[in-house]
Amino acid sequence: MAKRPLKRTRNKSGVVQSQGTGLGTQKLMAFVATRDPDRAKAFYRDTLDLNLVTEDQFALVFEVAGTMLRVTAVHEIAPAKYTVLGWHVSDIVGVAKRLQHRGVSFEHYPGMQQDEIGVWNSPSGAKVAWFKDPDGNTLSITQF
Repeated sequence: MAKRPLKRTRNKSGVVQSQGTGLGTQKLMAFVATRDPDRAKAFYRDTLDLNLVTEDQFALVFEVAGTMLRVTAVHEIAPAKYTVLGWHVSDIVGVAKRLQHRGVSFEHYPGMQQDEIGVWNSPSGAKVAWFKDPDGNTLSITQF
């Protein structure tokens, strides 16, 4: 069966949007794994200040600026060596300092020019800082 191309239009802001049955028009949800839901709940709810919507034996469900985040309970976890979840922030230094005040430690990577907090200025101009959740998942904050 041949693929039908999706119709694309520009919205009022000039952003190209897909129309039709493609996933580009559907709401995104995110997943991250945990071996210890109680510890993850304390971190994501209390440290990161995310809104806990529901929890059961399978997952903690948070609402994050209109996106569902499922922190899924697993028996084993193999943390990725890259960012699995990130937030676009308007003031990276302010957010980083508030997170540090709540006990978050930012990663410092050899060979990367990061400031004392751990913020890296990318060649594109974006500023990025990385930190880990209690299961070792790499999370980030980015200011564009």
